[in-house]
Amino acid sequence: MDGYVIAYDFGTTGVKTCVFAIGDSIRPVASSLEGYELYILPQGGAEQDPDQWWRAMCVSTQRVLKESGIKPEHIMVISFCAQMQGLVLVDREGRPVRRAMSYMDSRGEGELRAVMGHGLQVAGVNVFKLLKSLHITKAVAASAKDPVWRYKWVERHEPENFARVYKWLDVKEYLILKATGEFVMTEDSAYATLLYDTRPGKRGFSPEMCAMLGVNMEHLPDVVPCTALVGTVSSRAAEELSLKAGTPVFGGGGDASLIGVGAGAVTKGSTHVYMGTSGWVSTVVDKQYLDVKNMIASIVGADPEHFNYFAELETAGKCLEWVKDHLALDEINIYLEKKSIVDSKEAVYKSLCDYMISVIGDVPPGSGGVIFTPWLHGNRCPFEDANARGMFFNIGLDTGKTEMIHAVLEGVCYHLRWQLEAQEEKVRAADTIRFVWGGALAPLTCQILADVLGRQIETVNNPQDVGAVGAAVVTAVGLGVLGRISDAASLIEVVASYEPKPAVQAVYDGYFKVFKSLYKNNKGAFNHLNAPSIKPKHTTAGTSQEPHQLAHN
Repeated sequence: MDGYVIAYDFGTTGVKTCVFAIGDSIRPVASSLEGYELYILPQGGAEQDPDQWWRAMCVSTQRVLKESGIKPEHIMVISFCAQMQGLVLVDREGRPVRRAMSYMDSRGEGELRAVMGHGLQVAGVNVFKLLKSLHITKAVAASAKDPVWRYKWVERHEPENFARVYKWLDVKEYLILKATGEFVMTEDSAYATLLYDTRPGKRGFSPEMCAMLGVNMEHLPDVVPCTALVGTVSSRAAEELSLKAGTPVFGGGGDASLIGVGAGAVTKGSTHVYMGTSGWVSTVVDKQYLDVKNMIASIVGADPEHFNYFAELETAGKCLEWVKDHLALDEINIYLEKKSIVDSKEAVYKSLCDYMISVIGDVPPGSGGVIFTPWLHGNRCPFEDANARGMFFNIGLDTGKTEMIHAVLEGVCYHLRWQLEAQEEKVRAADTIRFVWGGALAPLTCQILADVLGRQIETVNNPQDVGAVGAAVVTAVGLGVLGRISDAASLIEVVASYEPKPAVQAVYDGYFKVFKSLYKNNKGAFNHLNAPSIKPKHTTAGTSQEPHQLAHN
């Protein structure tokens, strides 16, 4: 292929804009990162400003072209990988009617109960609606964080905004709209609404599901394959992006669809673990499985031949960011008198997190008996509870911050093991697991994960860019450069491997049993302290007028 591909990877707090050359391999050429804000609001709210996404896309595109020296006319196509299950409601002109509601937003609990929580129930869901959902979609909207309940929340609480809605989009679909003027949704995003009929010959938004859940089908856009050419860059967008008008735009996919592709985990039975802001365990399957008890579903991905059996952790790397911001300061000398690392002798380290991890390397497995639970914004799998929170358990007089920081890494890995075990109640996961994104940059985290899971862990080049690599793969398939998405396995090189250490694994086996008991033993306390009905109505931060902004990672 003569030219370059731009792949935009939109995460929770920033976009990484990557330029690739695609041929016999996928060769990274240049990249640029630009952040945006995540607003955490009372009673489970989590929102973002779609205009900030677009500005970040424009700024990072201009920067990557300038710094690389690549001319706009040499960009042959653009595509996307993005966070999923956002709710972006736009009017006929494509303008957002309100801020986007993030996948982390749990304010739809009341709407979920009103529609699904009555009559004869299984797992807290009306049994007849559950069975209909399973028959049509092979899944069920049983979480307050599923986007349909945010849609219903806006309908109930913001009727003036709701009256202006023309289409319901997800994150990358809004950006496709800004770039091309087209209102579309890729198949994986459409499935993530849990309104999508997956039965052979009937794929598309389901009138029955929409009627049952009270969704106006006119709000739903046309559905296209992830590998589809969805439009071209408009003249106005080209000027803002510094691209050539008419540049082809492909649909791309969501992060849950494309990160596994970029990791090379694309064949049946392959498993990957993602540790970014959020986290997950995903195994490729050839048919749809559903575990209502453990909140695991087989989601539609970019590859029409397979599904991804997917277990999600709401906060993974975000826990480490929280530790960096609120626990690590001073004791391990990252900041001295609140002086930035770049002004001190520790400037040789690439980032605060790199330095923080380097100083906990000598902490023994088990962190001196301290266990951390990574539920800083509730949890989805293997239990659904928006009120669950993080804790440090078993702190003693001899506990220091280094042990606590080490325990955070272990706690995230314990939870990933819990999800892996839940997956294996129905599906056999791989013995060798690909580990990607920011967590995979640190050998310490890779080894802890191997020891906790008891599995061989593999990492790939630039593991934080695998979403963009996945978007480039999808584009290559759409252009005919690759025959199918599973061909990507031969293009992704493994660069490191970590074997579990039996003695350390035995330590973690004992701690893991305690970790799993902590939710059951504290579920009532979480509900008492965090249920919206008993939370204070007045706060000094985190209001809709003065939203708390989580820093870009």
